[in-house]
Amino acid sequence: MTSRPGSPKDPEPEDDPGAEEAVLDAAIIGGVLPASDAAAGAAAARAAVQKIDDEGPEAPGAKAGVARNTVLFSVATGLSRVAGLAREILAASYFGTSGAASAFTIAFQLPNLVRGLFADAALSAAFVPVFAEFLEQKRRREAILLASTLFWIILLVLGALSALFIFAAGVLIPLFIPGDNFTPQLVDLAVGLSQVLFPIVVLLGINGLLVGIVNSYHHFTIPALAPLVWNVVIIGALVGLRPMFSADDQIYAYAIGVLLGTVVQLLMVIPVLAKIDFRLKFHFNWRDPGVTRVLKLLVPVTIGLGVINIDLVINSVVGALISDSAPRAIDAAFRIYMLPQGIFSVALATVLFPSLSRLVARGDMGGLRGLVGTGTRQNLLLLVPAAAATMALATPIVELIYQYGAFNAASTEEVSTALFWFAFSMPFAGLNLLLTRTFFSLQRPWIPSALAAGNLAVNAVVSLLLYKPLGIAGPVIGTVVASAGMTAAQMIYLRRQLGGSIEGRETLIMTVKVVFSAILLIIVSRGIWLVVDGAVGSDGPITRMIGVIPALAAGLLIYLAAVRLLRIREADQILHFFTSRLRRLRA
Repeated sequence: MTSRPGSPKDPEPEDDPGAEEAVLDAAIIGGVLPASDAAAGAAAARAAVQKIDDEGPEAPGAKAGVARNTVLFSVATGLSRVAGLAREILAASYFGTSGAASAFTIAFQLPNLVRGLFADAALSAAFVPVFAEFLEQKRRREAILLASTLFWIILLVLGALSALFIFAAGVLIPLFIPGDNFTPQLVDLAVGLSQVLFPIVVLLGINGLLVGIVNSYHHFTIPALAPLVWNVVIIGALVGLRPMFSADDQIYAYAIGVLLGTVVQLLMVIPVLAKIDFRLKFHFNWRDPGVTRVLKLLVPVTIGLGVINIDLVINSVVGALISDSAPRAIDAAFRIYMLPQGIFSVALATVLFPSLSRLVARGDMGGLRGLVGTGTRQNLLLLVPAAAATMALATPIVELIYQYGAFNAASTEEVSTALFWFAFSMPFAGLNLLLTRTFFSLQRPWIPSALAAGNLAVNAVVSLLLYKPLGIAGPVIGTVVASAGMTAAQMIYLRRQLGGSIEGRETLIMTVKVVFSAILLIIVSRGIWLVVDGAVGSDGPITRMIGVIPALAAGLLIYLAAVRLLRIREADQILHFFTSRLRRLRA
């Protein structure tokens, strides 16, 4: 590959005014996983704090640029999640919670863990601040050399790591399938699937670097659409390739689809590099100071992201001790559980994060405590009712989304049990995202990373203690306990960092009001569903929708009425935010 460094003027970005803030908003909103969202938070914190000292008057059109990119990523992410849900529904109808589906879940966990540690979001989060700094200082040649060196490091290191795991899969994968619930044939299937999936590690590593480059030039369209295309390719592979295999081997169509989707996702970003005239060189200098800075930034982000992915591995491993269907059932429940997180938690973090960074830069600890308190209450206001609705309607929700084809009533019972217990973790997961962002804004990323490591230990211990007496609920309760413990620990450490209370009294009073309102939601939603289900049944998608939608709508109306009557001011704040954003976008 060749380059033309030293170009007198960088190519014009898609959206120059307000571009740095657009990068932050886009990176945050564009995250598909909590892991990538945390990584974007780390990069955004550093960029926002570095920017505040020399921030001048806002450029004309800056707010419009941010709004446009915010809408773009919101729409693209929404479409991606719809496509992802369609992918999950299709896979569930083909494979249910069979042993083959669980074999795929376990086979995917190990490459996904390696990806979370060394590739994709973690690499991009560590690379972008250094690369963007070079561009800002008009040091384009150094930026090209940095990116080129990192490209070859990724290709060599992650390529070798992927090859090692492919050859060693027969030894490694059985370590993640303890007990004797999986037959030797299913273990072999998991090994074969992992060998198909492991190349995504190096592909996503390169993709994380290239996306970091194009985002630094404020090009967001292709990276925003890539997850949507990824899901569409997988759906196409499932439909087109599954008939080519027989019996349990049909699940190979899913693995091949993931690999093909990842290749397409990588190919999509290459034309954008040509558009900005950015050509990587055959250059390798691992002693480059920029490379050293990137690797140092990578360490805390890697720990944070690795912890999240290890948590998923723990659930799968303990699930394998329960039955050959439990790993897939837990994973299917987790997919539904993540929907409210993606809608509410990411939106709030996007709004609050720049303000957190600015307050830190100004040394306004009192203002920071107030903003964290407000963000905490807003999270609870949105996520407690989401958790309550999930608890009340876990079974009909799973029936509506999954129960088709090979996904039968027994599968629904397993998944709905896991989903019911996952619901308890929703508010804690949202709060952990906000609190972790606050530590990032304080430039204390090691504190939440260390606490997250402790969170892993708690999850593992509780899961192993409970899986025998409680079955599939055991590992999920382990996640809930660990998540709650993480919230408590972050609150304690953050209070010490900020030198005072984080509006604890106000938050406690508001929490009591929200929980009371959520109990009313549970009673109304559950009652209406029982009545409607008894009248029309749940034999097909239409009757299931007739049962779920009115129950959900009535429960939410009761909740909103109770919130208004109890005069919870955070509800007015959120309403005002969305109406003001809507007016701004119309303008």
